[in-house]
Amino acid sequence: MPQQPADSHDMIRVQGARENNLQNIDVELPKRRLTVFTGVSGSGKSSLVFGTVAAESQRLINETYSAFLQGFMPSLARPDVDLLDGLTTAIIVDQERIGANPRSTVGTVTDANALLRILFSRLGDPQIGPPTAYSFNVPSVTASGAVTVQRGDKTMAQKATFSQLGGMCPRCEGRGSVTDFDRTALYDENLSLNEGALLIPGYSMEGWYGRIYRASGFFDPDQPIKNFTKRQLHDLLYKEPTRIKVEGINVTFEGLIPKIQKSMLAKDVESMQPHIRAFVERAVTFTDCPDCAGTRLAPEARSSKVKGINIADACAMQITDLAEWVTSLDEPSVAPLVGALADLLQAFVEIGLGYLSLARPSGSLSGGEAQRTKMIRHLGSSLTDVTYVFDEPTAGLHPHDVQRMNDLLLRLRDKGNTVLVVEHEPETIAIADHVVDLGPGAGSQGGRVCFEGTTDGLRASDTVTGRHLDDKVSVKQSVRRASGVLEIRGASTNNLRDVDVDLPLGVLVVVTGVAGSGKSSLVHGSIPLGAGVVSIDQSPIKGSRRSNPATYTGLLEPIRKAFAKANGVKPALFSANSEGACPACNGAGVIYTDLSVLATVSTVCEACEGRRFQPAVLEYTLAGLSIADVLDLPVSEAERFFAEGEAKLPAAHAILQRLSDVGLGYLSLGQPLTTLSGGERQRLKLATHMSNKGGTYVLDEPTTGLHLADVENLLGLLDRLVEAGKSVIVVEHNLAVMAHADWIVDLGPGAGHDGGRVVFEGTPAELVADAATLTGQHLAAYVGA
Repeated sequence: MPQQPADSHDMIRVQGARENNLQNIDVELPKRRLTVFTGVSGSGKSSLVFGTVAAESQRLINETYSAFLQGFMPSLARPDVDLLDGLTTAIIVDQERIGANPRSTVGTVTDANALLRILFSRLGDPQIGPPTAYSFNVPSVTASGAVTVQRGDKTMAQKATFSQLGGMCPRCEGRGSVTDFDRTALYDENLSLNEGALLIPGYSMEGWYGRIYRASGFFDPDQPIKNFTKRQLHDLLYKEPTRIKVEGINVTFEGLIPKIQKSMLAKDVESMQPHIRAFVERAVTFTDCPDCAGTRLAPEARSSKVKGINIADACAMQITDLAEWVTSLDEPSVAPLVGALADLLQAFVEIGLGYLSLARPSGSLSGGEAQRTKMIRHLGSSLTDVTYVFDEPTAGLHPHDVQRMNDLLLRLRDKGNTVLVVEHEPETIAIADHVVDLGPGAGSQGGRVCFEGTTDGLRASDTVTGRHLDDKVSVKQSVRRASGVLEIRGASTNNLRDVDVDLPLGVLVVVTGVAGSGKSSLVHGSIPLGAGVVSIDQSPIKGSRRSNPATYTGLLEPIRKAFAKANGVKPALFSANSEGACPACNGAGVIYTDLSVLATVSTVCEACEGRRFQPAVLEYTLAGLSIADVLDLPVSEAERFFAEGEAKLPAAHAILQRLSDVGLGYLSLGQPLTTLSGGERQRLKLATHMSNKGGTYVLDEPTTGLHLADVENLLGLLDRLVEAGKSVIVVEHNLAVMAHADWIVDLGPGAGHDGGRVVFEGTPAELVADAATLTGQHLAAYVGA
């Protein structure tokens, strides 16, 4: 246990914090201790930890750089707080997905690949060059040019040859895959450009891209594409970048396919906007590069081997196997390098990610996997007296793995660091040195400190968290009967071992198992999507400053029409992104001032006072409220507003009911999506999908980000879906959800190639009685069996 804080210098003091919904709160956080922040979703935990403490720490660090360098850094405004004292350098380890670059892998983001490249450059047979010769992100380049050299007092030009030896496969340029385009998805050959032949999102003839293609002069925009000559079709599809003049402006014309490759395919498919992703999946086929067999590497890099394997083989191995192989290398000349690489790989195993491979694309990791991958960098760090900030580090972890995560958090603390953790997991709350509970409710009903002290003190307190900390859900003794089965036969996606399993329909099915056991592969890879199946996975919601719950759910559309009908005007007037927008701030509600090399400053728009609409628009009302008034309403109040009377609007009321059902009644309709927590965004997505008329719902860890008190509400929602005749299949680690299930499918027994098998099928009561699997043992302990 670390030493007790001696004085105020051993405290991070926060006074008058008002960020987002924080109610002018004061709090003192002990340094070199593990502090856990609890409270219902939306209570202000993230606003205090990330939006105040961590944000100010990062802002102050940025201010130590020159004004020139600050111009290249993210703009960080000072949090709304009176005093922050005792801050140390903050390292944020959150659940944001790791990049959208298709060149990024687990190996490249953790430096494991860099160590492997050095290893192969020293021990590889045959030796082919420096470490860059083994990198799929570095091309081999040879070029001639001129350099200037100084001889005495004379400057002379001299020819020189520049060379760079890289390991990038020339054909796929290090991506591992090549693309093939379905032309029927790019254009309708029976139409001309002026008739709207192009079917690519964003390429309408009225837009800038369309105007460039129409006015390029390389083909007749009034001629159907099927009548183009070979040359014209080649120019439309493949022409190299060429400068042309359109409407008096110099622009660059480029063929459709290279344009799409640069603008759309430069990002990982998982991170694309939904309509762009749908187009790419429709128009583009990705196949393994025939030259490198998907390894991304040039032949020379693949020819160099250590103990019979090349670097591509090493990166494709499961990390647990790779760690054993590295440890087996007995080469005194590279002993320190082997030791460093072995320690790094062992950190993956310790953190529960040993089932991954270094070749795994980083964009395909779940939020929990991404957060634990980021932790790898810090476990071996020599830094001390740093503030580490974690956002629900147990998200996506099986109960078996939670203890391992707890041990890692305590290791960071015991090195002399301050560890701040936002968490709902009782097992992690239990190891805290200090607990700060926020609430009592969410949104405007939260933002206050309800309790500070020890976990035992929290348990004895009369707070929402304290009352629910020891919640238990009894195992169902009487389960619902299935109305049929969904047969899965020979499932072999990823690590699945030719799995045969029947998933009951018309009941609540929970698919569980340790992280990496094959749960998502079974559910998302084997259940055919289409009519009647609604799948809600862990992909993040895309949101901008202008997106909010009203726009995202489609709620704003019937509201705008109702305002238009009541006032005899156009619906577009009631959109802050269209005709009704305040002209001074273009409907943003704030003015962003770019101070060049200094940080961008945002101020509330004086013209509309942050209300986003023109004054004339705000004079139009519906049942006494303006459109801005309605967008300021919390979901719960808006639900009552649109339920009856002059504002009765069934279409809006139905959407608002779904938002309340998933526990988002406190959110304002106009709150920017960028201010929502991960749990709030996940439930917003769930509420939106509930409007579908599907017969089968497939959910991926719906308890992510949910407070203990909210899990009960979620279970009630799942029950209502089943009672309405739906089938609900849930991938989940939460023990309360398992206990509440009608049927459980447990995968394992381990992760990666140690998993991929069905180790149990049956009711929760049977799983507890059996207690032969890791899940069964933890569920039995949870229910006190």
